[in-house]
Amino acid sequence: MRKLYVFGVLVMSFLLTAGTIDLANLFDYEQLPFPNYLRFDNTPANNPITNEGATLGRVLFYDKALSLNHTVSCASCHQQVFAFGDTARFSIGFDGERTRKHSMRLINMRYAEDERAFWDERAATIELQTTQPIQDHGEMGFSGSGGQPTIDSLISRLSSLERYRILFPLVFGDSTLTELKMQRALSQFIRSIQSFDSRFDEGLIEAGNIAAQFSNFTQAENNGKRLFLQPAGLGGCQNCHSAPAFDIDPLVHNNGVTSNPSNPTVQDLSNVRSPTLRDMIGPNGELNGPLMHDGSMTSLMEVINHYDSIPSNIGLDERLRGENQEDRVIGYSNTQKRNLVAFLETLTGSNVYTEPVYSDPFEPDGSITIVEGTSQTRASSNLRFEVYPNPTVDYLSLSLPREEYHVRIYSQQGQLVLEQNVQGPLDRIDLKALSKGAYMLEVGSINEFAFGRSWVVKR
Repeated sequence: MRKLYVFGVLVMSFLLTAGTIDLANLFDYEQLPFPNYLRFDNTPANNPITNEGATLGRVLFYDKALSLNHTVSCASCHQQVFAFGDTARFSIGFDGERTRKHSMRLINMRYAEDERAFWDERAATIELQTTQPIQDHGEMGFSGSGGQPTIDSLISRLSSLERYRILFPLVFGDSTLTELKMQRALSQFIRSIQSFDSRFDEGLIEAGNIAAQFSNFTQAENNGKRLFLQPAGLGGCQNCHSAPAFDIDPLVHNNGVTSNPSNPTVQDLSNVRSPTLRDMIGPNGELNGPLMHDGSMTSLMEVINHYDSIPSNIGLDERLRGENQEDRVIGYSNTQKRNLVAFLETLTGSNVYTEPVYSDPFEPDGSITIVEGTSQTRASSNLRFEVYPNPTVDYLSLSLPREEYHVRIYSQQGQLVLEQNVQGPLDRIDLKALSKGAYMLEVGSINEFAFGRSWVVKR
């Protein structure tokens, strides 16, 4: 059976509809490709991403049975269409109660140097974060306080469901359901959520140097990038949100936004975490939800204006202080501010919003079917090959083991743009028909028991 890899994610050519999971044809979470310019991967050695584990995590993530009255799931506050965030300032819990802080986007959490979770970093790992909303009194309702049951009641509930009597043994080898196993599966799925198909990524792959002029950027975008990368005090967003992951530095203190939605009379200085700056804006040009822990800012320009004039407080990060510990005023020009906004808008991808691998596996009525299916053995990412020159102009040469292979090239939107057979040990591909940009090249053996992938850039 021929297999189709869309931007590195295994999608079977007979894609099953929502509401069905075929255990013989799982999405390939294990081989998700990521750019070689990333520096961190916080996946723990005792919880690597597996196809089975991430599949279980996906089902748990979307399952409303995890809330006390079966009305909300993790995905209710972290919606795929909004980069796994929420456009509401405060999300709504199982009984209509608002969350105490704005829901973070869950993009690229695997590649954050700081793996602590929540705005106040109260969870040391993504694993520990996953079940805290479930045990929150207002969010999902298994708090064990105020008349609510404990998470043990939820575990009993899930243990009685057929889907989990199948999936938990598949992942862990036995049917015993525990909070630890839930944490491991949920965190595998969350770490799989990634977005690296932005215009920024395309430009960086082509230029090979983040400080270089990106040929796919406008002058305003390049100017904004240069301002972002400046030393502290001259723009210097990079000093806290380090590119290319654009996640937060683990050692930052608060950023001057100190409102306390739960008690407006008291400052909250505990918010030292933030999501990545990637995908703040959706492909439609609209924000994927308000910004900051209190959801108080509704445009990128508003955020930049804040950082251009920050009121000091006792816990303010030193990088944000002015001279003599006073309020900091950088003095951006209006043009500089617009350039920064233009650059930040280049950090938005497209695939993560629609990829089936991240989508709701349930039918609208809440049903789901687990089937065994039949298929040939899936390919494994074990084929090694070389491509050159890369970047290229018209032709791409391949150095391969000695047999026939099938080549597919995908655009950054996941569209198949070229397909042909090639013959090892040397062959070449004519790329003249392709426009400039970055592409995902996939080489698979004809018997489809081996494949490999590589980024290529056409100038």
